[in-house]
Amino acid sequence: MRQDRHVTPAPPPGSGGLPDPYTPGHGSPDYTVAHYDLDLEVKLASNRLAGRARLRATANRRLETITLSLAGLRVLKAQVEGARAKAVQRGDELRITPATPVPEGRDFSLEVRYEGSPGPTDGEWGDVGWEELEDGILVAGQPVGAPTWFPCNDHPSQKATFRISASADAGYRVVSNGLVVGHRRKASRETWIYEVHEPMAPYLATLLIGRFQLLELGRLPRREYPAVGVFAAVPPALRQDALTGLRDQQAMLALFTDLFGPYPFRDYTVVVTEDELEIPLEAQTLSIVGRNHITRSWESQRLLAHELAHQWFGNSVTARTWEDIWLHEGFACYAEWLWSEHAGQGSVASRAEAAWTLVAAQRQDLAVGAPGAAMMFDDRVYKRGALALHAVRRVLGDDRFFRALRAFCEENRHANASTADFLELLDRVGAGAPGFEAHAVLRPWLFEGPLPPLPA
Repeated sequence: MRQDRHVTPAPPPGSGGLPDPYTPGHGSPDYTVAHYDLDLEVKLASNRLAGRARLRATANRRLETITLSLAGLRVLKAQVEGARAKAVQRGDELRITPATPVPEGRDFSLEVRYEGSPGPTDGEWGDVGWEELEDGILVAGQPVGAPTWFPCNDHPSQKATFRISASADAGYRVVSNGLVVGHRRKASRETWIYEVHEPMAPYLATLLIGRFQLLELGRLPRREYPAVGVFAAVPPALRQDALTGLRDQQAMLALFTDLFGPYPFRDYTVVVTEDELEIPLEAQTLSIVGRNHITRSWESQRLLAHELAHQWFGNSVTARTWEDIWLHEGFACYAEWLWSEHAGQGSVASRAEAAWTLVAAQRQDLAVGAPGAAMMFDDRVYKRGALALHAVRRVLGDDRFFRALRAFCEENRHANASTADFLELLDRVGAGAPGFEAHAVLRPWLFEGPLPPLPA
């Protein structure tokens, strides 16, 4: 790739894109976690959490200390390979010193017992992490909310499998990522156990506790695997509203499967909270919406489509660094327009025109391909990112464009990718398109200030 492309080069092998200037102090390249095993006891009335996190990891260098992120919770005990280890907490950083250093290349186990009254962490993106609801809790993990409920190597490049066991008051349902593999009730407590078999970034892990009822919305057949189950976890009082507002979820899943490739997980669940939420939240295999997001209005339906599209763009294919957040949000925004056209709510062209008009009225001072930490969730990253894809589609044509999207999802399934990876793939797929060069098409949209003309 030419050096004048103004695209951040891929990080060295093993670095995982760390350190990441967008989230300083979060994530370590010194080791890689393969698996998290979490056992959690939650007391809702007092908002108390007692946890045990067991990690399986590999040392990428000789480890005299192991650095994790943990926010607002107190460590009681730490062990490395079964031996007591020294734990020191400073702010949101947890430093564990094993009795003997872990050699480079060695697989090792780490266990941390901790407790406290969890709550959100306040940063430049507002409150993120563990949140108390009127009658339950939820976790909003993006981008640095995971450490508010478990110690982790907190970066999107650090994907791992998970087992999450959580106990709460009887009568409440615990909802988390992946598949339910166990449920038991003992006296006044209920325990729910989930397993995530596909690698997941820590920020995509979530925990919801509420008086939820599980509804099956439909099933989408697929050839190689069991049908995708489409579910909703809703408070009983919102059952009928949810059935009405979420009735297109199966059709959305079918459309995105046709356009982006096979759904990358086993099942999909929309969790509806009793509370109203400012915005929906994304998690792997889940979307979290408020009761205000299950209407038949276009605003609600576009948000539902957006969050579903993140299962491909953000959850399965995850940006290697936060700088490439447009690979999540621009793609999910474009998926809204694709659903709009399919559902007869307005063509992609009309949605693109409306977005262009809106962005044109705003300041032209943001490079959406490198927005900076403070602006990485700015609306222009979403809309101008989607317009960048629309420009590529206009040049490549539908066949090559959707072939590129499916290839991007397939080649980076359950892995990490960068803008440079996407450009390289576009050049491969677009090799037969006269005069097509991915960087020339995308650079004005992603890395230059002035807004390019709307693609004809």
